[in-house]
Amino acid sequence: MARPRVRLVVTADDFGYCPRRDEGIVEAFLAGAVTSVSLLVNGAAAESAAELARRHQIPTGLHANLSEGRPVGPARHGTSSLLSPEGFFLGKMGFREAVAAGDVDLHQVREELEAQLSRFGELLGRDPTHVDGHQHVHVLPGVCQVFAEALQAYGVRFTRLPLERGVGSCAWLEAPARSFACAVERDARAAVGPFSRHGLRWTDAFVGLSTCGRHMSAHRVSGALARALEGIPTGHALTAELMAHPGYPSVPPTGGCGEGPDAFSCSWERLHELRVLTTPTLRARLAQDGVQLCALLDLDSKRRGEVVPGEATLEAFLESSPP
Repeated sequence: MARPRVRLVVTADDFGYCPRRDEGIVEAFLAGAVTSVSLLVNGAAAESAAELARRHQIPTGLHANLSEGRPVGPARHGTSSLLSPEGFFLGKMGFREAVAAGDVDLHQVREELEAQLSRFGELLGRDPTHVDGHQHVHVLPGVCQVFAEALQAYGVRFTRLPLERGVGSCAWLEAPARSFACAVERDARAAVGPFSRHGLRWTDAFVGLSTCGRHMSAHRVSGALARALEGIPTGHALTAELMAHPGYPSVPPTGGCGEGPDAFSCSWERLHELRVLTTPTLRARLAQDGVQLCALLDLDSKRRGEVVPGEATLEAFLESSPP
């Protein structure tokens, strides 16, 4: 039976977090296992990461950060609803709680996003290929609207929509990870409207919430893509994104975004992802499944009349996913 044809973007997040993480990401890119990176402009190694991106011509987007470390915008000079009394962002869950409570000033969110977009241009000398969100902050209620407005104003066309079909039934995920993934999925579903109204585009399918860290394997990546493509007519051409976090583990105190590296970056799981991505098993499995790796910019080469990324499977996904 013919399979859907899939063009897969493999994006390595947290570029610029620390030199060891960046070393592994570049290694994966040069091996053809990673096709895109997302840069943290407030990362400790942002400047050296930008130099690596220029040297190796790595397609690079902005990993918009509102949850970890220090800001780069006006907030760094005074008090802000985005920051703790110590001057750091509120954290992965702290920022979410503040947004839910209505304690975050969305005007300050817009200022910080614009400052990070501007800083990206200073570092790379060009616009980002895409903008997504560190710890998926870009799909949070209210934030997604400001995010979409800022990207439209800067002429950015591509973002990430972290809707991973079936992630709630992935029994291998620990309960907190599964709960977080389901929350991200719900937020992403609600962000579709603002993103669409402001002309943003994204891949037809997304995977990575169920294959992060120790949970990544060729079998699970293949399975996640298969779930994402269920019900798609055979022979239909689709686009997908695999979110990944490869690299050599950070060694404190080097790295981070102003507070040192976190446990996620120091974990052996970063090396595990690097090994899975660069060994032949995954590439062979993807080829067997009819998946071709490509750069994000390649998805922008569709001719007039072709389906725009983000539209081909969205309606089917929303209908088949529980509310």
